[in-house]
Amino acid sequence: MSAAVTTARNRPREFEVTVTDVRMETHDTATLYLDFGQERPEYRAGQFINIDPHQFRVLGHFATYLQEQKGRKEPARSYSLASAPHEPLVAITVKDEEFIPGFTRYPPLLSPYLVHGHLTGTKMRVLGFMGPYVLPEDVEERTDHIVHVIAGSGAVPNFSIIKDALHRGLKPRHTVIATNKTWGDILYRETFEALERAHPDKLRVVHNLTRETDESRFGPTVRKGRINEALLEELIPDRATCLIYVCGPAITPWDRRKALETRTPATPRFMETVLGHLHTMGIEDKRIKRESYG
Repeated sequence: MSAAVTTARNRPREFEVTVTDVRMETHDTATLYLDFGQERPEYRAGQFINIDPHQFRVLGHFATYLQEQKGRKEPARSYSLASAPHEPLVAITVKDEEFIPGFTRYPPLLSPYLVHGHLTGTKMRVLGFMGPYVLPEDVEERTDHIVHVIAGSGAVPNFSIIKDALHRGLKPRHTVIATNKTWGDILYRETFEALERAHPDKLRVVHNLTRETDESRFGPTVRKGRINEALLEELIPDRATCLIYVCGPAITPWDRRKALETRTPATPRFMETVLGHLHTMGIEDKRIKRESYG
């Protein structure tokens, strides 16, 4: 259900939750498992929650400093759900954002704390649940093939969607085309492998690695380099009937401001590049769902 048709019953509301466990997925990415207490929250796979950094006293001085530098209040941060509605706990997966001098304008405020703060047992307030990056209610009538084109932590909402669809026994098959820097950066790799084994006719996962010197040692489903048009053409033969979910980094507002100031075009990132390939292939925009970050 899109935000435009959200009913009063399921409008976003604030919950107090307890972090019951933190699992490090990679060196810089963690999944936080959230206990909502006796109330079982209703949400849809692919949605997200917001977390306000001001509730954490340890971040207070840093938040005040960033607000002075930016001239505005620090907003809540959005984190996609890694869990599916049938699972006992709500989970979010958070990547510790990088600060790259000359490329990133400000250091991250909340993500390093969520990933490395040893938060098991911590109570926090979250606002949920939001976002139209979900499967349509009539997905079985619309398509028999859903393609997930993801980069890095863009895997998170798609992981939720795939687990939910397989659990509910929905008819469409899923192809995942994922790009990461190295084998160790892949999120949920072992779980995806287990899901492939359990649902060989419903799920196929292809990995692209950009910084491995010998990707062949990881098996035949691993390719070298970035996701390109040739790979998309190979894995999306049914361009008129498939649905495509794209999630990954896009040009940021900071990128756009810098481009205006320097009078140079902003460099396309993952989202713009993939959308360009899909449009060149003749895939209609109405068949593409997108969720970006950056």
